[in-house]
Amino acid sequence: MKIGIVGCAGRMGRMLVKAVHETPGAELSGGTEAPHSDAIGEDPALLAGVPASGLKIIDDARKLFEVSDAVVDFTAPAATVRHAALAAETGTALIPGTTGLSADDQAKIEEAAKSVAIVQAANYSVGVNVLLGLARQAAEMMGPEFDIEILEMHHRHKVDAPSGTALALGKAVADGRGVDLDKVSDRVRDGHTGERKVGNIGFATLRGGMVVGDHSVIFASDDERVEITHKAADRGLFAKGAIRAALWTENKAPGLYSMRDVLGLKG
Repeated sequence: MKIGIVGCAGRMGRMLVKAVHETPGAELSGGTEAPHSDAIGEDPALLAGVPASGLKIIDDARKLFEVSDAVVDFTAPAATVRHAALAAETGTALIPGTTGLSADDQAKIEEAAKSVAIVQAANYSVGVNVLLGLARQAAEMMGPEFDIEILEMHHRHKVDAPSGTALALGKAVADGRGVDLDKVSDRVRDGHTGERKVGNIGFATLRGGMVVGDHSVIFASDDERVEITHKAADRGLFAKGAIRAALWTENKAPGLYSMRDVLGLKG
């Protein structure tokens, strides 16, 4: 499959290009960057530290979509929405790993998925998707006497909080309890907050250093505490998962899919 990378000169973009090079059955179709980028005209493969591809980085996303079977997008919400529209127009599968999307942004991605296959995940790692399943199952089994807290830590450069993965974990445990996350989410605690409200799902966010991504779901009762944790050691695992998702879209019908579909996980 011919796979394109938007934002290919960034840290994650280079890892995605490298993952394409290392994945059997995948071929780099090109990469884009913003018009003002110094990377325009460079070979995306050389920037990623792999053998030359003979391609040049361009600033025209439409051209990339037109020559690709799938495009991977770890950019920013506004750009991802534009790319979803391009995916629908060109019939090119889209793998968006962008977090921090608004409800309106998400609605536009879901509309595009009516025309083309889109695999969207807050996190493309196998381990995190197993964690999502375990968290939901635990929430189903543990009663209201267990308070649920979600703790995440990322590098100092991350711009959105809580992380997309933390929110996905919140959704998983809320689904397990049969409640609406928006109605029980507690994301801010500062000053005199009063006692913790029974049934709320709390979020705590840490930022510092170059932490790739740590996520924990904590179930705490008066008598015991259960913690389920995933720690990412190498950002490259997200790139590998995204390319795996891109290959999975071959011959898939239009629709909004998840990494659980790609991995064949139940539930």
